[in-house]
Amino acid sequence: MIRLATGGHKPDNGGMSTIPQELRDRTEAWIASDPEKKTRKELGALLDADDVAELSERMDGSLMFGTAGLRGRVEGGSNRMNRAVVIRTTRGLAEYLIERTPDSDKPVVIGRDARLSSERFQKDAVGVLTAAGILVRYFPDVVPTPVVAYAARQLGARAAIVITASHNPPYDNGYKVYDTNGAQIVPPTDVDVAAKIATVAGAADVPRLSRKYRDELAHPVPKNTFDRYLEDMASVRAEGAEGADLRIVYTPLHGVGGIFVKEALRVSGYPDFRPVPAQYEPDGHFPTVAFPNPEEPGALDLAGELAEEVSADLIIANDPDTDRLAISLERTSGWRTLTGNQIGVLLADYVLANTKTDKPLVLNSIVSSPMLGRVAAAHGAKFVTTLTGFKWIWNAALDLEEAGEGTFVFGYEEALGYSVGPAVRDKDGISAAVVFADLAAACSARGESVLDYMARLYERDGLWVSTQKSIVRPGSEGAAQIAAAMERIAATPPTEAAGVSIVESTDYRFGAEDRPRYMGATPLMEFGLGDRGRILVRPSGTEPKLKIYVDLVAVRDTNLSAEDQEMALVAEADTVAAAIADQLGL
Repeated sequence: MIRLATGGHKPDNGGMSTIPQELRDRTEAWIASDPEKKTRKELGALLDADDVAELSERMDGSLMFGTAGLRGRVEGGSNRMNRAVVIRTTRGLAEYLIERTPDSDKPVVIGRDARLSSERFQKDAVGVLTAAGILVRYFPDVVPTPVVAYAARQLGARAAIVITASHNPPYDNGYKVYDTNGAQIVPPTDVDVAAKIATVAGAADVPRLSRKYRDELAHPVPKNTFDRYLEDMASVRAEGAEGADLRIVYTPLHGVGGIFVKEALRVSGYPDFRPVPAQYEPDGHFPTVAFPNPEEPGALDLAGELAEEVSADLIIANDPDTDRLAISLERTSGWRTLTGNQIGVLLADYVLANTKTDKPLVLNSIVSSPMLGRVAAAHGAKFVTTLTGFKWIWNAALDLEEAGEGTFVFGYEEALGYSVGPAVRDKDGISAAVVFADLAAACSARGESVLDYMARLYERDGLWVSTQKSIVRPGSEGAAQIAAAMERIAATPPTEAAGVSIVESTDYRFGAEDRPRYMGATPLMEFGLGDRGRILVRPSGTEPKLKIYVDLVAVRDTNLSAEDQEMALVAEADTVAAAIADQLGL
């Protein structure tokens, strides 16, 4: 147990501190119970430097469960990701699980990505759970998030934890929790877990078992877990899909997907797999990308260079924890990266065209393209929209299935997240990669390109485009600015944007009692544009951003190429988004 004397840090400005006593006391108490020397020293140095602003950022409040669990910068403090936060969070989760199911012999499944702090965080989580008498099944090496979610269902887990910050910058890490139903936790579970965390004493007082003493309760997951995943994945492929002679360039962006995606494609009939060498091995330093998100400009440059070199048919990319999928396609003027919405509607149409389900159900989040509704209607499928986050997509699917309203076949989110079939109750970049390869192979067999397929959907369902503009405002001051901007635009909704009339507005903070739980109260404004589309404004759930989404639709003009018409409509959507940004006053 680690203890530092409180009051031992004197400011460097001659002893005259400007740090409020309450903040100083809280910081010194945190330092006294932090098990990690590095983060103790960080906070001590901030006290010595009399850095009120930075201490306030780190110590005012705690990380909260957002769109995908806890996520933040790895630094000292209650409002950051660090060992102390992981230990207290895991203890709170343990107390919640014990209270909910005191006699359960079901395990908690734990996995991690390749970020530099993930292995240490995983060890702490296992140590806390086993000290609480909870059975644990853990992945001894790095593993994709969807494989952990799959294992949790296979093992009948009472919960699952993934230590990951997904596509966030290299200095971040996170903590994602799955419930007993195999989907990510939602209210009231996340609220109840947070209440338990709040009652946990300092991290140094939380019991933890070392490996020497926890082996009776903690064991690796079965070695055949991924083999079973591949067997279940095969069942969601279209009848007759057996692979093809596609040359696929692949990058995991220094994440954990490499060997898993390679094997999934190989057993599915796609052996011509060309990984980007500089990005293939897991590396938490992310040496070739500043931001390991396949949506970021430049993230797929190395993949594009290799694709040109080897004359590839398709570029597939995952984010570092392999739950997202990005696709690039060759065209006459170079490679083109599809948007998340384009991938989503292509996969949806392909899955629906090949499903044997009597009452297929497809879902997407509210910030994703309304075009999915048109695709669903074309196939007689039920379409449902949820709050942002796959936790809502899958909890909604389970609610609807239980009510007899359909069987889940596909769900997606515009931020490159896709779920095909029932095996993984979260987004899954592995199975989505295989099904997209099947889609590309089917197009080739018909003598058309994937872009030709997209153009056919535009003719049938309308040419939909989506754009997003993010306004970054970091820190607690930035959060206050974002909240104030949301209040202003809700109080005085705009009537037009760049000449496009706004005909209605909806404030999703209100009216939740008249909506299903997966469309509950949330800080989101929707502005309807009639038959032109819609605008959404919301704060991000994982980053210090205010996001503006614009979806516009037009009748397909066959006198223009689909790409030219699309580009013109995207330019209009960008102008609309910029106009809304100006009206927000940020």
